[in-house]
Amino acid sequence: MDKIENETCPICQEKKLTLIEDEQDIPYFGAVFIFSMVCNGCGYKQADIECADRKEPSKYEFTIKKPDDMRVRVVKSSEGGIKIPQLKMSVDPGVASEGFVSNIEGVLQRFKKILETERDTADDEDVRKHAKNLLKKLWKVECGEAQLKIIIEDPTGNSAIISENAIITKLKGKKQL
Repeated sequence: MDKIENETCPICQEKKLTLIEDEQDIPYFGAVFIFSMVCNGCGYKQADIECADRKEPSKYEFTIKKPDDMRVRVVKSSEGGIKIPQLKMSVDPGVASEGFVSNIEGVLQRFKKILETERDTADDEDVRKHAKNLLKKLWKVECGEAQLKIIIEDPTGNSAIISENAIITKLKGKKQL
């Protein structure tokens, strides 16, 4: 792991930014480089993942059917987008999108945080009620009482859902969610 400290933060301009580059081997996926930066001054953070080997643009679809599926490994680059069609929610790739290595449970937690914020802070009662209903759906999925499909599309091929039950198709060009 390479670590560089006391770099200038692009947000607060203080020399409190730490850059980290690490190489890891993810079973059934291969070697990846994990890049991250964190500012101890303002709290800015950014992360990304790149495959050591060139990959094809890909779309991964996975249906959560049972509680054990929450442990399925997920690799998402900043170029990958995640969509949950039944919830009509997505995280699009772009400048604010982070790469990460997690599992299905971790992906759902990211969506839950968004919904909890809407539930707790939205001015519109309908928005708060809709967020509560979606949180109930996610809770049922976590308990194994409902199924949910997760889709990741990545034009760089640096994202994956690592399961024998994932449906993998090749993307043509730079298709996005």
